Amino acid sequence: MSTLRMFRKKPDDLGFFGKLGFYCLLILGALVSIFPFYWMFVVGTNDKGAVFHVPPLLTVGDQFFDNFKRVLEKSDFFQALGNSLFVSSMVTISVVFFCTLAGYAFAKYEFPGKNVLFVFVIATLIVPQQLGVLPTYVIMAKLHWIDSFKALIVPAMVNAFGIFWMRQYISSAVPTELIEAGRIDGGGHFRIFWKIAVPVITPAMATLGILNFMTVWNDFFWPLVVLKNKENFTIQIALQQLFTTRDGLDYGMIMSATFTATLPLLVVFLLFSRWVIAGLTSGAIKS
Repeated sequence: MSTLRMFRKKPDDLGFFGKLGFYCLLILGALVSIFPFYWMFVVGTNDKGAVFHVPPLLTVGDQFFDNFKRVLEKSDFFQALGNSLFVSSMVTISVVFFCTLAGYAFAKYEFPGKNVLFVFVIATLIVPQQLGVLPTYVIMAKLHWIDSFKALIVPAMVNAFGIFWMRQYISSAVPTELIEAGRIDGGGHFRIFWKIAVPVITPAMATLGILNFMTVWNDFFWPLVVLKNKENFTIQIALQQLFTTRDGLDYGMIMSATFTATLPLLVVFLLFSRWVIAGLTSGAIKS
């Protein structure tokens, strides 16, 4: 309980030793979080036997480009990277837009069956993804979308979590009085949404965007089901191809590819981190 109370306090409210312990705990947590990524980079810069070294190697080698050259020989890495970037971006943009619209409607409009419909939307969260694979695949086949990016983008354009997230945020962050004032001024529904609600809920939209981008980028199961042509492979499928070899697993090559494939996620997070943190902590700290 004392540790919990320490986290509830601001660092300036703690004594010298309290602040020292607080920041040491944060630094330790950061190091533990960064270490797997660093070790992946270390293995990617050494030969394929470095992963079995005892004690584990912690020093960066000089074979990263040699390892990555073998990646390019065995797979269309950059094309797969571009495919993932395109699919993840399209899905993220559509999810943020449509889920924000739906969340705004559930939060600020009254219409028949609103609560029942919202419960139905939330209930879809408990349905395992695997149960929806067969009917979704049949629909994609009927539309002749198998082995195309449409099969990855269209079914993922909106999701229940995004609607729930935006609905909860809009309910607490956008005052009803602001919307009524916009209506009195003659604003239409979409204009009020775009001019009044969106500037207030930007942190929540950024948070939803980065979480969804990471989910789509890391998705392996559905792309594996619907993609057949090597030219359409996403990065996760391309990485899986590196494991199919008769000469044993080349961990240096695999880790160099995995490290490079992770960099876009880090770039996206760094670009939107300010809004993400604001969205996740909104309402958690009260003055």
